[in-house]
Amino acid sequence: MQYWLMKSEPADASIDDVLALPHQTIPWYGVRNYQARNYMRDVMKVGDGVLFYHSSCAEPGIAGIAEVASISYPDDTQFDPDSKYFDPKATRENPRWVLVDVRAIKKTPLFNLASLRAAPLLSEMQILRRGNRLSITPVSAAEWRYLIKQIAS
Repeated sequence: MQYWLMKSEPADASIDDVLALPHQTIPWYGVRNYQARNYMRDVMKVGDGVLFYHSSCAEPGIAGIAEVASISYPDDTQFDPDSKYFDPKATRENPRWVLVDVRAIKKTPLFNLASLRAAPLLSEMQILRRGNRLSITPVSAAEWRYLIKQIAS
């Protein structure tokens, strides 16, 4: 099993929004970074753990626990000329971008960026590295266990 931190802007899809959906599942659309795409396409498996992270908001941080709910499949937004995620080089025969479905499990107390930075065990987390802009980053098993103890009580 792998573990991931996946960023979402709460104005677009918050943990509360996903928990309110009938199956508490959302397609993780709009990823336009090759490394993040490759994680979804080549590494993620159904059942992998996800830290649901709110970004680009007043107080960014881990807001919930989720899991990968599907294998990767083409992100339809790449084919829609009216979408901000449209990619004119993508075709249905040769899609460039994929997504996975993510199922929210529970909302947690916000574990903000300052708390992440303050925990010595988390000092190597990719999200804390200078210049990191990836929307999907791997989380080690030790980081996952520590964070679950902090947020899931």
